[in-house]
Amino acid sequence: MSSSTPGREPAGRPGPDGLPALPVTFRPTRTRVILLSAGAAVLATLTILAVVLPSLSPAERSSFVFTGLLGLGVMVLLSRPRIDADEEGVTVVNLTARRRLSWAEVLRVNLRPGDPWVHLDLADGTHLPAMGIQPGIARDKAIADARALRALADHHGSGRAAD
Repeated sequence: MSSSTPGREPAGRPGPDGLPALPVTFRPTRTRVILLSAGAAVLATLTILAVVLPSLSPAERSSFVFTGLLGLGVMVLLSRPRIDADEEGVTVVNLTARRRLSWAEVLRVNLRPGDPWVHLDLADGTHLPAMGIQPGIARDKAIADARALRALADHHGSGRAAD
């Protein structure tokens, strides 16, 4: 199976040392497909209604299409979360924020029962939600992805012996 981006392996596919090959991207694929499909369906439905309803003024037709675009925009925003891991560290992309962390900053990867997404314990004593791994629709995939990210953090993190 080939990947469209060179060097990017699907999350969980082990490299020679048992760790996922880097760079790797973790994202809730099923959730993303559902959100983008729903957004496209909302836009299509409202656009069709704007065209076929005979009693609408041009301004009302435009507002139907604008509302559909707004709905699609919200769904695109909700489908944005991901976690990109490479040799230097991780980039956590949540709904509206992006944060780059070195491996030394990530002390632990947590996904406890009932958590909506992974939380990263950071070296500065704070926690960072990482919405790119969500157990909502694909629980087994999220657990496997969290374990893979935890293994990467343990391998590349501050506890790792110098190479």
